Amino acid sequence: KCTACYLVRYCSVKCQKDHRPQHKKECKKRAAELHDELLFKQNESSHFGDCPICFLPLPIDNACPLTGCCSNFICNGCNYANQM
Repeated sequence: KCTACYLVRYCSVKCQKDHRPQHKKECKKRAAELHDELLFKQNESSHFGDCPICFLPLPIDNACPLTGCCSNFICNGCNYANQM
């Protein structure tokens, strides 16, 4: 299996080495995509979910208001806009 892009499986090391020239360009592209996904993926345990209005992550350290109508937490920005 290609350990950089995870797209291709090989029956042997020899087959992998023989196929490398054809696979190299696509492999680098997919490896960069995987790297970007890891960089921008937010760990679910780092926040209390998403604001149901703007879908931004609710922070741990801020006390977010609880809405009376649906008992959901919303972010301070949406709460501020709601009070205007």
